[in-house]
Amino acid sequence: MLKKAIRVLLFTVVLLGIIYLLLPNYAQNAFLHLTANIDDYEIFENRTVVASNPKPWKIAPDYNKYELGSAYQQILDKYSTTAFLVIQDTAILFEKYYEGYSENEISNSFSAAKSIISLLIGIAIDEGKIQSVFLPVADFIPSFEKGEKEAVTIRDLLMMSSGIEWNEAYMNPFSVTTQAYYGGDLKEIVNNLRMEGIPGEKFEYKSINTQVLAEVLEVATGQSVSDYASNRLWRKIEAENDALWSLDHAGGMEKAFCCFNSTARDFARIGQLILNNGRWNGKEVVPVDYVEVATAPAKYTGTEEELTHYGYQWWILNWQGKEIPYARGILGQYIFVLRDKNAVVVRLGKGRDTIYEGQHPKDVYNYVEAAYALLK
Repeated sequence: MLKKAIRVLLFTVVLLGIIYLLLPNYAQNAFLHLTANIDDYEIFENRTVVASNPKPWKIAPDYNKYELGSAYQQILDKYSTTAFLVIQDTAILFEKYYEGYSENEISNSFSAAKSIISLLIGIAIDEGKIQSVFLPVADFIPSFEKGEKEAVTIRDLLMMSSGIEWNEAYMNPFSVTTQAYYGGDLKEIVNNLRMEGIPGEKFEYKSINTQVLAEVLEVATGQSVSDYASNRLWRKIEAENDALWSLDHAGGMEKAFCCFNSTARDFARIGQLILNNGRWNGKEVVPVDYVEVATAPAKYTGTEEELTHYGYQWWILNWQGKEIPYARGILGQYIFVLRDKNAVVVRLGKGRDTIYEGQHPKDVYNYVEAAYALLK
């Protein structure tokens, strides 16, 4: 009986091994790593976004003098928070780190990187590298020159309304989203895209929109996304630490829809830039008019209604009469801009609520409430 059980076990192991070897590389990686992690930069190739002009944040006189209430602390613990940071009046008012992380530890932004790509598009427009958000993507990417894709504009991509066919499935190891995350050729994925809707008519959150934007940016500027971010953004906002942008392969394309790896303090600079309407130390980094449009409700060509929760790759939270723009990643990576308090809030971690209120995970409201409690 024991011998039979051993034979069955060995047969099963061999069969699973054969199946694994027959899988495409990206599916093998998905099964090997099981779930996306905030430290996945360690398993990917990366390109450095250089911090060549570092300047630390000021420390507020009341730094860490206030404690979060127990209810808020329970929420932070429940979703495996690694960092909670509040900047007010350009000074650190509150910061706590958990699960072995510190102010110098980098972690994955996941989809909060989409908001960074949006800012880079705004900068490229200001420099004349891209003439307008209304330009067709076909002006930059040849695979968009034929068929229904001809009608897709940069603005459609920014508003998540491109009509491109895409399965935004994170748990399916065979989905195209998994292929984009673990695969080795993002440009091939972009070249093979097909359409399923009419551009500009309907909001449908699809990560591929951001990846196409990144390819447009690369063609328009003649630089990698990371190099352009280093020169036109990271250096200008005086980031303290080099960031890493994960690539599809060595020397390849940035995983622009996710995978910008930085610290909580430096992520806060992205929020501060929005709070400053695109300026840093009084100097324009991103055009003011672009920031205003990017963080305001988008308007679609198919209806007269505004999309109240999204702009140009920035989420918008309507909370207690306030309109709060924020960047968002799948494991609870958040950068909130609290304009009425002249404050920025960053929450990083390993999880978020799976229940939504409208278009926002419920834990979003908890972090905003906690920040306002600290800022009273």
